[in-house]
Amino acid sequence: MASYNVGMRDLLTAGAHFGHQTRFWNPKMKPFIFGARNKIHIINLEHTVPALNDALNYANQIASRKNKVLFVGTKR
Repeated sequence: MASYNVGMRDLLTAGAHFGHQTRFWNPKMKPFIFGARNKIHIINLEHTVPALNDALNYANQIASRKNKVLFVGTKR
């Protein structure tokens, strides 16, 4: 079974550090917000990288057992 590892540079290149506008936020997300620039929250990738790698490896385990994985996107 392969182990996937996404790095901080990969997420920066993909623009994954850009969050929502600063006026639309949930205070519970404060620990995961690095800061704000041009009224856009910047996501703290130091928290994101380990969580994403855990999720990738978990999805890989499920898929390797021939189980189904459903990804749902809600963005229009």
